[in-house]
Amino acid sequence: MALPVRVLQMSSRFAARSAVLLSSVRQVTRLTRRSFITNSTQNQLQFKLDERTAHSSLDLFKKETGVIYRILGVDPTHVQDSPLRFRDWAVVLADSHIESGRHYWEVTIKKSDEFRIGVAEETTSRDECIGPNSTSWVFSYVQRKWYAMTTNKMVPVNLVGKPERVGLLLDFEAGKLSLVDTQTAKVVHTMKTQFHTPVCPAFALWDGEILTHSGLEIPPGL
Repeated sequence: MALPVRVLQMSSRFAARSAVLLSSVRQVTRLTRRSFITNSTQNQLQFKLDERTAHSSLDLFKKETGVIYRILGVDPTHVQDSPLRFRDWAVVLADSHIESGRHYWEVTIKKSDEFRIGVAEETTSRDECIGPNSTSWVFSYVQRKWYAMTTNKMVPVNLVGKPERVGLLLDFEAGKLSLVDTQTAKVVHTMKTQFHTPVCPAFALWDGEILTHSGLEIPPGL
């Protein structure tokens, strides 16, 4: 028996609406999956060194991922005036800030007997070195010994010798900055604090050179 024209029209409209609804659900599902994939990699911090913050004795190289100390300083014609630049201490900050999550990066040290690596608040004073103040947290290597430094406190770190490469693990919410032995993928020492503002990777150097490695996954077990 043939169906009335009105019934056929309603069926067609229902089918069309169902197709649109199904298409929308599929689209939302795809977007949700994409968002999940994006969020799963958010802890892989990628950064370069910010030339605007670098003291005039520090020269960046290898696409701003490395820094070398020059006794005579960088050619003054190559150093632009910037209020972000450290004025009295050989310090440089990264160009990315951290305000949440867990992040891991590594540092290769070459021919340096005195350096500091860690994090500092974006607004840390450009007239002070990283380590002695309350706006930075660093691991310092000097006179063949390691120290954890912040707010004029120096705590010896039981790490024998100077490895060529070390890791740093930052847990922003937990207020932890850890020095990691890259050979064993184990934490050597952890500094505990409470971060109130965003921080960024920070480096100080008085001889030799260091190379940064970011965009790394956190080693299993850390």
